[in-house]
Amino acid sequence: MRHLYSFILYCLTPFIVLRLWRRSFKNPAYRQRWGERFAWSSLKTDKPVIWLHSVSVGETLAAVPLVQLLLEKYPDYAILITTTTPTGSDRVRETFADKVLHVYAPYDLPGAVKRFLDHFNPCIAIIMETEVWPNLFYACDQRQIPVVLANARLSEKSAKGYHKVATLMQSTLACMHTIAAQTQDDAARFMRLGATPTQVQVTGSIKFDLKLPASLRESAEVLRRELGQHRKVWIAASTHEGEEEQLLDAHQQLLQSMDDSLLILVPRHPERFDRVAQLSEKRNLKTCRRSERQRCDAATKVYLGDSMGELMLLYAAADVAFVGGSLVDVGGHNLLEPAALGVPVVTGPTMYNFAEITSRLLECEGMLQVSDAAQLASSVERLLLDANVRCQMSDRALAFVEANRGALDRLMNIIAAVLRRNHQE
Repeated sequence: MRHLYSFILYCLTPFIVLRLWRRSFKNPAYRQRWGERFAWSSLKTDKPVIWLHSVSVGETLAAVPLVQLLLEKYPDYAILITTTTPTGSDRVRETFADKVLHVYAPYDLPGAVKRFLDHFNPCIAIIMETEVWPNLFYACDQRQIPVVLANARLSEKSAKGYHKVATLMQSTLACMHTIAAQTQDDAARFMRLGATPTQVQVTGSIKFDLKLPASLRESAEVLRRELGQHRKVWIAASTHEGEEEQLLDAHQQLLQSMDDSLLILVPRHPERFDRVAQLSEKRNLKTCRRSERQRCDAATKVYLGDSMGELMLLYAAADVAFVGGSLVDVGGHNLLEPAALGVPVVTGPTMYNFAEITSRLLECEGMLQVSDAAQLASSVERLLLDANVRCQMSDRALAFVEANRGALDRLMNIIAAVLRRNHQE
């Protein structure tokens, strides 16, 4: 099965490159550093390498506390971070500068994987969340490089897809040293795909261990004054195509009863910023863009968060947060970021990527879930008008986050044990 998978992947490679080229018209960074995607890199180090892979911005942000601990506890190692997207690459460089090594991850082609492992020879591979690469994991296993799937999650929908290639998945999972699953449900799904109980540990989500910068509150207060200290502000973050239209519908409905309300709209993908700005302006909603530092006056109805790395700041400046990817069939995004800031959280119905966290937040009444744009508008209005309800909901969400911290320590213990064993050998 793995050889068939490799053959299909080789056949698809020209189309994958063509897709990069097409995406580069919206984001020119997709046209750059193609050699790294085939493991041609001049980057070198004399130190032993701890390799961590995070696909894009979301995984990279989740990995920040882990990388900081690795830098602190293992100064004699080089930390190599790979990403797949330019936005993930930008986040690595902005956050860590020259403290880490960074390249794009190689495509899962046998030749590229061999070049990558020959070049960097990592002593451990830490793969964030859901990335499963048959050729890479097989090659690591052959070279006795332990693979740790960190902060691992597997939705029911993804598990059903993987079951269609069950033989390939079982052989791939057999190459992993440890699967550090976020929840019991995630662990059960991995085991149904063929992972053994000795491979799987439930460590929780490291996203609960989010550390907020000391200056964040002060910066948020400054931004809030710019947006309008006395107006009602809600944010719709990590939104997707087909979702912004619904959110703008909800905001226009909200404006009928709260004409001074402001929507901070933050699309998930940077290449869609211009398109979303056009959607807003076509509805005659005065729109200010964060990247252009335009003045947000009383006539402004939409504030477009089209800058990178400022989502937490924008969350902190809002009264209510809607987490996107949930009014369309994407599966939702991280609820814990606004919850950890004490901002009341609302989502749409489609949250299968975060099913357990959603269920538990709903159970403790730490969030609201709506079915459509009309219900979203009425729920946001109720929260914006009632400070007591907002306060109670945010307190419950904060308590939930605090009660579930500790996953990062458990994951670090796994990594430390692997590195100790490698050193002894």
